[in-house]
Amino acid sequence: MIKEDFILFSGGAKGAEAEFGANAEQFGIEEVNFTFEGHSIVRQRGLRVLNHEELKNGDVSLEYVSQLMNRRYTSTNTFRKVLQSIWYQINNGQEIYVIGEILEDKTIKGGTGWGAEFAKLCNKPLWVFDQKRDVWFNWNQADWIECKSKDEPIIKHIHFAGTGTRFLEKNGKKAIKELFEQSFS
Repeated sequence: MIKEDFILFSGGAKGAEAEFGANAEQFGIEEVNFTFEGHSIVRQRGLRVLNHEELKNGDVSLEYVSQLMNRRYTSTNTFRKVLQSIWYQINNGQEIYVIGEILEDKTIKGGTGWGAEFAKLCNKPLWVFDQKRDVWFNWNQADWIECKSKDEPIIKHIHFAGTGTRFLEKNGKKAIKELFEQSFS
């Protein structure tokens, strides 16, 4: 596979998504950022504004998401649209890379957690860089397995999603950079 065939699917928001996008651009990887009218994002490259009909395709019961994630979510229209746009990221990516924090119940902290849970439900390869633990983890369909090799993970599928926390720390930024270097250098 040549790197020009690869496409990053993301959301272009501040933090991890913006960093995934900046690295994709630096390495010559195509980028698609799903968003919706009125959403505040920082990446404009590969912008894909979803209309109301497209957003409905990614609709999910907030009650279901709250149960799955063991927490309560706000029922605002904006939050619903964020979840719907995350559906597009995960649905289009065949491998999923997330920057965040793995909680005791094996979910990922914040709204980012829905993307990871959806990836689990779809049985997609899922990697999370836990900023608190400063290490990558891989989901093995039952639990998070710490990556022991410095060479893991490596992007292997031409359609991949990159998402995560808005509160990107230095180690999270470094993890994204190293992921792209190991995959595309």
